[in-house]
Amino acid sequence: MHMADALLSPPVAGAFWAGTAATIGYASKKLMDGQDDRKIPLMGVLGAFIFASQMINFTIPGTGSSGHLGGGMILAILLGPHAAFLVMASVLTVQALFFADGGLLALGCNIWNLGIYPCYVAWPLVYKPLAGDGSSPRRLFAAALLSAVAALQLGAFSVVLQTLLSGISELSFGAFLLMMQPIHLAIGVVEGLVTAGVVQYVRSVRPEILETSGSKGALPAGASLRNVLVGFVLLAVVTGGALSWFASAYPDGLEWAIEKVTGKPELSEREHGVAAALKKLQERTAVLPDYGFRKQDGAPEGAEETPSWPSVDAGTTVSGLVGGALVLAAALTVGWAIRAFRKTRAGRPEV
Repeated sequence: MHMADALLSPPVAGAFWAGTAATIGYASKKLMDGQDDRKIPLMGVLGAFIFASQMINFTIPGTGSSGHLGGGMILAILLGPHAAFLVMASVLTVQALFFADGGLLALGCNIWNLGIYPCYVAWPLVYKPLAGDGSSPRRLFAAALLSAVAALQLGAFSVVLQTLLSGISELSFGAFLLMMQPIHLAIGVVEGLVTAGVVQYVRSVRPEILETSGSKGALPAGASLRNVLVGFVLLAVVTGGALSWFASAYPDGLEWAIEKVTGKPELSEREHGVAAALKKLQERTAVLPDYGFRKQDGAPEGAEETPSWPSVDAGTTVSGLVGGALVLAAALTVGWAIRAFRKTRAGRPEV
């Protein structure tokens, strides 16, 4: 559900950039007020896992569409809302800058849609009341499933609303909404099941992570996250390095909805202005565009080959491993920077 720049006007994109930047500042401040620093490595490995998972589109039967894991609820449930939001911002920034997945103009909207709703709406309003104290596996499963569905529905509606406010495409509000919400409901059910499975796994291995997420409480003394960290690292490597070959060739839910409404697979991009300038910048920074090696200049042009499945491709494998490493580094840097600022502030004398 990564928005392209063609859907957005600069004023709307700028407003959500500002809102996203303010939320990043808010989340960072909350973590400086209290965060168990032993969870910083968990931020990194979960970010790498979510990056790799988002590379795998799964087919929605009978629709000609596909979906991919958003991952916001997994992050919020395991890390708490503030750390989760910063990790999601790291994932989406790496995707936009280095893989041209989602536009740079649209990056603020994409972080908002995939980060705000799971972390600050679905987690406190849906997951926490339903999960209770987390002692009931059934309640925990239902809470993870329903909160993931709710977050994706809110994100999909937000895409429609942002497009409407921009007013630069031929997408009508009613038709676009009728395409977006049902397809993302189906995608949300799959994401909810995956989210519930991941949460149940962590609960069985290290329940203290769930008990202390979203609070200032620290992990018990001597509690080791080694097994969880190793598990998610292995999942990220296998998912990004090999399982990404099995991604569906069908368009994702957003692309599918646009094509259903307009009859075209994608909207035309603007050739001038802020969007065009950011597009050129993205072309320079995207070392592995569309999760593959750059096409060589002067390569013969011809009819596109029908993509094979599974798509065994070295570029995809490199993208999965490099992207996961970049997100790991970005999330760790965020966590360590917040820890450093907290220690610096604590060492200042009272005025």
